[in-house]
Amino acid sequence: MERGAIPLDDLDGPFDLQATVESGQSYLWDRPDGGMYERTDAHGGDAWYETVVPPLDAVGNERAVVRVRQVEGRLEWASTTDAVPILTHLLRLDDDLDAIVDATPDDPLLERAYDAYPGMRLVRDPPFPCLISFICSAQMRVSRIHGMQRALAREYGEQFAVDGRTYHAFPTPADLAARSEEDLRDLKLGYRAPYVRRTAEMVAEGEAAPEDARGLPYEDARESLTRFVGVGEKVADCVLLFSLGYLEAVPLDTWIRSAIADHYPACDRGSYTETSRAIRERFGGEYAGYAQTYVFHLLRAGGE
Repeated sequence: MERGAIPLDDLDGPFDLQATVESGQSYLWDRPDGGMYERTDAHGGDAWYETVVPPLDAVGNERAVVRVRQVEGRLEWASTTDAVPILTHLLRLDDDLDAIVDATPDDPLLERAYDAYPGMRLVRDPPFPCLISFICSAQMRVSRIHGMQRALAREYGEQFAVDGRTYHAFPTPADLAARSEEDLRDLKLGYRAPYVRRTAEMVAEGEAAPEDARGLPYEDARESLTRFVGVGEKVADCVLLFSLGYLEAVPLDTWIRSAIADHYPACDRGSYTETSRAIRERFGGEYAGYAQTYVFHLLRAGGE
């Protein structure tokens, strides 16, 4: 593997690796020490996080095994290729986090969230794995969603042997479309199994792709993603926010609806569409998804 480091002083704003990858945005990273979702040390201590990255248009790489940890003011990495552009893309190291936080409203709940997790950034997950992850997310804790994605990778993803270890890529659409519902139910996907299989089939056969939403006006993009089986407005918002770069998206999950009820009751307009518009405006519009993710992580980490 190649090795290197990214000085955190080079970033615009702070960075917290653990909060970024363990905050329910992405289920594609893993900790080989088994400590996912057991927050004890700032930034994860010196724990390594690892993933297998598919080809990304933004950085033009082939599939790559990437490992990263945060220590002493830098991100240390080991990878089968230069990981700097990959990590910059996946972890949004190119965001000006200070400016984003300054652009969101002064608000007691947001201030609590920012103070609790300074340096948490949004992610840019690959679209298809992100889509499947959030189809699996309904009525599930983050640890169980993560376990499902790891099982899919372990059973059906391509294997890579690197430095005496085996890594598993997330399955391609064709990989998952070739499986039966029973196969997927055996991995404890339950009623989500036919949704995952049919969505994978749609992508594998060229019927639709999550990337088709990119570049559309926000609400049109959300509607585009609801074509996939098992994808409602909330899941669509998750894919827009955590993969396709729609930083204004505010997924209305249980935690955010609880925040609306307790802190922003005037934003409850009944329908998903109207409530989403109201809370986006309350959170400042352009970066409302950043504000949402901080609030989500604050409430979930305190209540799960």
